[in-house]
Amino acid sequence: MPKPYPPDFRRDVVAVARKHEAPLNQIAKDFGISESCLANWLRKADVEEGVKPGVTGK
Repeated sequence: MPKPYPPDFRRDVVAVARKHEAPLNQIAKDFGISESCLANWLRKADVEEGVKPGVTGK
């Protein structure tokens, strides 16, 4: 199983993706992650921040 990415890295990638300055597939490629991984991080960030309903990790 691959080693998880550090939380700071995840936050940085999500912040870049939310700027909508490039397509998600390009952002994922630039950071060396899969597009589905980025989509999951964005979805989890929305739940953690209360934008969407769901169970937080806190």
